[in-house]
Amino acid sequence: MEQLTQTEERIMQIVWELESAFVKDIIEQMPEPKPPYNTISSVVRLLEKKGYVSHKAYGKTYEYFPAIAKADYSKVTFRKMLGNYFEGSYKSLVSFIVNEEKLSEKEIQELQALIAEQATNKSNS
Repeated sequence: MEQLTQTEERIMQIVWELESAFVKDIIEQMPEPKPPYNTISSVVRLLEKKGYVSHKAYGKTYEYFPAIAKADYSKVTFRKMLGNYFEGSYKSLVSFIVNEEKLSEKEIQELQALIAEQATNKSNS
């Protein structure tokens, strides 16, 4: 799966949210100042070339829809981030989150409960 630029990712977030969209629909969801139609149209065509979106044609008008599920993209992106920034270590990731995000006691307890639940599920498998 090819990496997306920030602009491509922002447009994909909109397409995932809308589930299907014409270029004008994507532009409507973007903040002011609205980008030019041709710019967004070009980015969407690049996303299609990369395999992220597909389209249905209505004459010369195209309706775009996701070709890749957001969850699948999230998994790949997360694994890249984990490998690139935390040497593949979940412990380093969690340590970073706990230290940098100043988690509350409740949030730490929730994380501990999730880890304990995962450990229980693995031992029962």
